[in-house]
Amino acid sequence: MKPSREIILFAVGGAIGFVVDAAILQMLVSMLGANPYVAQVFAFLVAATATWWWNRSRTFAARSSGRSLLGEWLHWMALMGFGAAVNYAAYAGSLLLFPSWHRWPVLAVAVGSAVAAVVNYASARAMLYKKPRTQA
Repeated sequence: MKPSREIILFAVGGAIGFVVDAAILQMLVSMLGANPYVAQVFAFLVAATATWWWNRSRTFAARSSGRSLLGEWLHWMALMGFGAAVNYAAYAGSLLLFPSWHRWPVLAVAVGSAVAAVVNYASARAMLYKKPRTQA
C-alpha cells in the first residue's frame, strides 16, 4: 500500500481513537465526577486498543508484525507508550494552561491526539508493521 493511503487510514484510525477516548473521558468526568487526569489514563487505554484493531485490520493490512495477536497488541501498546507520553504531556499542559478546560477535557484530548499522531504513525510503521504480509 502507498504511504499516502496508509497515512489517510492511520488518520481515520486516529479519529476513531479520538472519539473513543473523548467519549469515555467525558463520561467519566461528567457522569462519575472522575479526576480528568486519572480518567484520561483509562480512556487512553481503551482508545489505543481501538486504534490497534483498526490499524492492524485496515491501515497495515498488507503488512505483518510477525507476532501472535496478543504479542502484537502488547508490542503496539509498548510502542504507543512514547506517543502516550507525548499525548498526555500535551493534554496535561493544555489543562494547566486553560483551567476552564477541566469541565470540557475533550479539548485537551484533541491537542494531545494531534501532537502524538506523528510519533505514533512513525513508530507503528517503522517498528511493528515493517514486513509485507505473506500469503499462507
